Amino acid sequence: FYGTNLRAINRGHFQIPWWYRTTFRIPDSKKGLHTFIKINGISSSADIWLNGKKIAGHKEIAGAYTTHEIDVTKQVQAGVNVLAIRVHPANPWRNLTVSWVDWNPAPPDYNMGIWRNVDILRSGPVSLRDFHVIPKLKLPELNSASLTVKAKVSNATDVPQSVTVSGQVAGVALHRNVQLQPHQTHTVDFSPATNSALRPRHPKVWWPIGMGAHPLYHAGLKALVGNAISDSSKITFGIRSVTSHLTKQGFRQFVINGKPILIRGGGWAPDMFLRDQPQRMATEFRYVRNLGLNAIRTEGKLERPSFYHMADRNGILILSGWVCCSEWEAWAKTGGRPWTKATFKVAGKSMASEARRLRNHPSVIAFLIGSDNAPPNKIAKMYVDTLHAADWPNPIVSAASKRVHKNQVPSPSGIKMSGPYAWVPPNYWYSDKVGGAFGFIAETSAGADIPRLSTLNQMLTPRERRALWKNPGVKQYHASPAWSPFSTLKLFDSGLAHRYGKPTSLADYVEKSQLANYNVVRAQFEAYNAHMDAKNPSTGVIYWMLNSAWPSLHWHLINHDLNPAGAYFGAQKANQAVHIQYSYNNRAVMAINHTLKPLHGVDARIRVYNLDGKRRYSHNVTGIDLPANRASQLMVIPKLKQLSSTYFVELELTNADGQQISRNVYWLSNKPDQLNWAKSNWYTTPVSRYANLKALQKLPSVNVRVKTNTHRDSTDQVTKVTVTAPAKDKDVAFFVHLSIRKTANGKPLVPITWSSNDVSLWPGESMTLTARYKATKHVSPVVQVSGWNVRSRSIPLTLQ
Repeated sequence: FYGTNLRAINRGHFQIPWWYRTTFRIPDSKKGLHTFIKINGISSSADIWLNGKKIAGHKEIAGAYTTHEIDVTKQVQAGVNVLAIRVHPANPWRNLTVSWVDWNPAPPDYNMGIWRNVDILRSGPVSLRDFHVIPKLKLPELNSASLTVKAKVSNATDVPQSVTVSGQVAGVALHRNVQLQPHQTHTVDFSPATNSALRPRHPKVWWPIGMGAHPLYHAGLKALVGNAISDSSKITFGIRSVTSHLTKQGFRQFVINGKPILIRGGGWAPDMFLRDQPQRMATEFRYVRNLGLNAIRTEGKLERPSFYHMADRNGILILSGWVCCSEWEAWAKTGGRPWTKATFKVAGKSMASEARRLRNHPSVIAFLIGSDNAPPNKIAKMYVDTLHAADWPNPIVSAASKRVHKNQVPSPSGIKMSGPYAWVPPNYWYSDKVGGAFGFIAETSAGADIPRLSTLNQMLTPRERRALWKNPGVKQYHASPAWSPFSTLKLFDSGLAHRYGKPTSLADYVEKSQLANYNVVRAQFEAYNAHMDAKNPSTGVIYWMLNSAWPSLHWHLINHDLNPAGAYFGAQKANQAVHIQYSYNNRAVMAINHTLKPLHGVDARIRVYNLDGKRRYSHNVTGIDLPANRASQLMVIPKLKQLSSTYFVELELTNADGQQISRNVYWLSNKPDQLNWAKSNWYTTPVSRYANLKALQKLPSVNVRVKTNTHRDSTDQVTKVTVTAPAKDKDVAFFVHLSIRKTANGKPLVPITWSSNDVSLWPGESMTLTARYKATKHVSPVVQVSGWNVRSRSIPLTLQ
């Protein structure tokens, strides 16, 4: 991952089949049981041998997302068994496999190999499969639900079997006797019509994060033959309702438990080599919660089961779907070609497998059967029919874009994919054009997200780092390895130099980039916040992307090394559950309440400062009522005279007890950016005049006072840092950044979550920021304080 090392790997090594081999033991005492091998994910086809005998071929075991179960009872033997799998090369332009587009280099092996578990399953004469629960919640009362329970029992023998299916679902006892003929499969279903107790009163309702708790129910079934357990299965599920509809303007609006929700999420990137890293995944989910996001989109990166269990527990909504720009949308390419019968068959098996895998998870709220393009109706109908056959309980969306067909199956997507993907100024997002804050957008951002200096040192060579700030037009391998509009950072660098001043060093470039990334990312989410109740409402925004499959200079809120940077904290600020914000288009001050609880007696404080610290405007709005799940305009800041070329707006929201709920600081130009909308393209809109924020470079250097308190909380350490701008100083302490490091000027301690960061303080103001990170032995950490005009220093931490 360092420099261009990836280029040196010989791709020829992966143009031939690779073998996987393992052994497993079957005790003699388990004779009479039936044995199955379950393939959960191989990219993208394989031949399988057991004890030297071929039991399946690559024409059958094909597709990265297909699940296969093979009865090998006659092939296994007591004692040691040998399982060998020969995996064929993966080709994302010929196979329905995992693929990468211009935002990430394709791994040298194109992800060929076993990437989900291969399981050995054993049962008695009758197996139990496809256990799932279909909840239906009564709306709008939420005071009752109905549960339908289904499972398949299969007789693996040559003689009839009497089987009893029994168990508990959400505390409800179930019991059913079934007669099975030889090799018969039967679907057992329980419903309120047969079991009145499956209509629970006052159920524990599952809500997405920010709207309520995320309780899960447990369910278990057993198949008994005689008095012996032949097979069993356990699952968890949530009781919730998900629907969607099109607004008057034709955009998709999701509704959870009867409440409309503004989807605020990011695009998911797994590890580039699809390595199973549960601890890292758990950290990334912790970051998603810390960011205040409520959703993740998995475009063709449909994860392992642990991913969806984490989403269920954390209340994070998942928008699943297939990927673009590969065999998955071969029919959509210029001069595209139709699928073969074999590809069509693999696509159907892929859809069926994913439907079974995802349907029990309350976090999963939709499946997008197309990405950049909706499938032709024959393929779309196959997907839809397959989902329905699997009791899919959620909306089915035709594409992540508006590119649909006549008489589209299903209905029009109601989702736009209009960009941008490269740099635009903050006021772009408040427009009513292209990617502006209206409707539902499946992927968008202002492109470059520059990591912090310590991260750059780990991923780029000295030559690449030098080019980063001195030669904006130079191609950067970690921007986009293939030629594309994103292979250089020219647009971002131009905006940076025009708005903040030409960088004078790598450190200066990085510092200005943090400011720029924070500002434009915050504006993106805030614009969608502001318009959630507009006449042309915003209903969803997916930041492209959430995380990185490898160290990248583009498209991520979460850096690959897990060291949060400016984009992260800009998103975190904008996505507070209750939030105060400024609108670039009309100077309105908005209060956003994403929760389901109205707030009463809230006060807002609005201040405008010149660059020299002099207050030019002050206004308080008191006794505000903030309705639940709404955006409210509090006031409009009047046009002010005698403003400095760069000025500040400080906003604060406090509750009835005077406690701060939200605080936000903006740095603005009295000559805002102007966009040339007529020359917009799919990835950006040119700027005809840049805002001039160069005066920020003239801010005098200031000191801040710092107090720390650190205590142990289980396996974590929690550090509270109080930063104060001394009242005797006249100038703002601008964009103050805190980091916890192993030693003074040492490497940052990561992963870490901050309550807030990159804050600005006027003389006499104080803020306490809280960091949580893993306690590390033999390390004496320090908190490093730095900032735009703040003298950098380190303060040792002492455990209380």
